[in-house]
Amino acid sequence: MSPRPLSAIVLAAGEGTRMRSARPKPLHLLCGRAMVLYVLDSLAGAQVRRAVVVVGHGAERVTKKLLDAAPDVPLEFVEQEVQRGTGDAVGVALTAFSPEELDDLDADIIVLPGDTPLLRSETITSLLDMHQQTDAACTLLTARVADPTGYGRVVRGRDDRVERVVEQSDASEAELAITEVNTSIYCFRASVLGPALRRITPENAQGEYYLTDVVEVLAGAGYRVSAVIAADPADTNGVNDRLQLAAAEAELRRRTNEAWMRKGVTMVDPGRTYVDTTVELAADVTLFPDTILQGSCVIGAGTEIGPNTRLVDCRVGARSVVENSVGRGAEIGNDVRLGPFAVIEEGAVISDGASPGPFYTSTSE
Repeated sequence: MSPRPLSAIVLAAGEGTRMRSARPKPLHLLCGRAMVLYVLDSLAGAQVRRAVVVVGHGAERVTKKLLDAAPDVPLEFVEQEVQRGTGDAVGVALTAFSPEELDDLDADIIVLPGDTPLLRSETITSLLDMHQQTDAACTLLTARVADPTGYGRVVRGRDDRVERVVEQSDASEAELAITEVNTSIYCFRASVLGPALRRITPENAQGEYYLTDVVEVLAGAGYRVSAVIAADPADTNGVNDRLQLAAAEAELRRRTNEAWMRKGVTMVDPGRTYVDTTVELAADVTLFPDTILQGSCVIGAGTEIGPNTRLVDCRVGARSVVENSVGRGAEIGNDVRLGPFAVIEEGAVISDGASPGPFYTSTSE
């Protein structure tokens, strides 16, 4: 099936009050990277021609961070100055599109929240495939969960079409028993999204415009609304507080460690090995328990790191050993034996074949 013109809208305007932080919610770090960057990563392979990021709280910081990160998808930014709900945020995002783009009957727009860092590209692909196969006006990514408390329930009707999303506070007893929930990730036909948004109202307890209301508007107008259930419900988990942030980080670290082990890295105890997604490891690296590698670390082939070692922004050559030590911003050569209990200070350069021994502290060598 030939690809249709596809754009993305990423909702990253929220303050995230439950995070209790001065840092804008989309910029909270997981495995060394801002949370929203993982959301943009999920668009890899989807042939997205542009992504419009809706910013609000800490707009300048969010914009600068994303531009500095230089993701593959071309980015544009619009500001939602007053947060009046997800429906309003998408409406603000549509101002970045030309009338011709919004009238294009073949074009699609995918909408994603900026706080779903576990989202994988395969999950996005399944959403887009279902959207095209069913020729839907809107397709929801949904999940089946053991405990749907707090989630909007997906109500299906004839031919398995989605009729509406009902919030828990408005759900009947039968609807509360539904375990298929909305994930706030959608693909819309561009030509119907704007008109549908104009028909929703803020008649709810929060006085906000909810994007979920667009589902019922489209279904009520006779358009097909489809849904695809995520193969792994964890992909769709949002991050709203520090507990959820920690849970997402643990899952990202598990995925990262698994990927490196499949590429030829030995981890003696993966559950006690912490590797940022920004780190580069060569084949035959061995990481012992309680190793922490952060930032832009690059570790050469055959090198052993740990146990009880933390390196930040360090380069380590091939066949070296660094144990029970800490270092930041250092250059460590090939065939170096360092530690135990070495402190490698920022800017240190340790030449090939050096063996400084225990209790080493240096800014250069």
